[in-house]
Amino acid sequence: MLKVGLTGGIGAGKSEVSRMLAGYGAVLIDADRIAREVVEPGTPGLDAVVEAFGTGILTSEGTLDRPKLGSIVFADSGRLAALNAIVHPLVGARSAELERAAGPDSVVVHDVPLLTENGLAPLYDLVVVVDAAPETQLDRLVRLRGMTEQEARARMAAQATREQRRAVADLIIDNDGPIDGLEPQVRSVWAELTGRAAAG
Repeated sequence: MLKVGLTGGIGAGKSEVSRMLAGYGAVLIDADRIAREVVEPGTPGLDAVVEAFGTGILTSEGTLDRPKLGSIVFADSGRLAALNAIVHPLVGARSAELERAAGPDSVVVHDVPLLTENGLAPLYDLVVVVDAAPETQLDRLVRLRGMTEQEARARMAAQATREQRRAVADLIIDNDGPIDGLEPQVRSVWAELTGRAAAG
């Protein structure tokens, strides 16, 4: 099994790359998706979050009110740390479970937005970074995701710098240009990954 960490700044195109890799046959483990699953209604994760933050973070249907919780934790680093202390171990346990379920010859790609920020590179055999210039990221966030320039810049500033991400990369996919330039690069990276997996 080859364990790959896939990361990239917001708006760099990491989700598109992970989708392509899954299409080639990678076992994809998406940290963001798991983070949502572990706090669904009826889970111990949601119970723990409610215990820490109160019932005010629930919608009328009993689901987690993400914008409400976000407004609390992103304004207070202590509260964010408390939330992470609940959610991160649950995500880690579920990720490990999914990884164990993959075959011994699998290429397992962990899609981890904050890989660089949380110092997670040593957990993987290989780190792939989807890279784009900050001005490209900004343009995509404003044009494609409807953020204001101020919102986009704030989200980018909360993440690692381009240089920090590139420093932990074993392989870099340049996604500064149009989408049709992405597929050949991803195909090449997939060939590299499967080659390494086969070599053990």
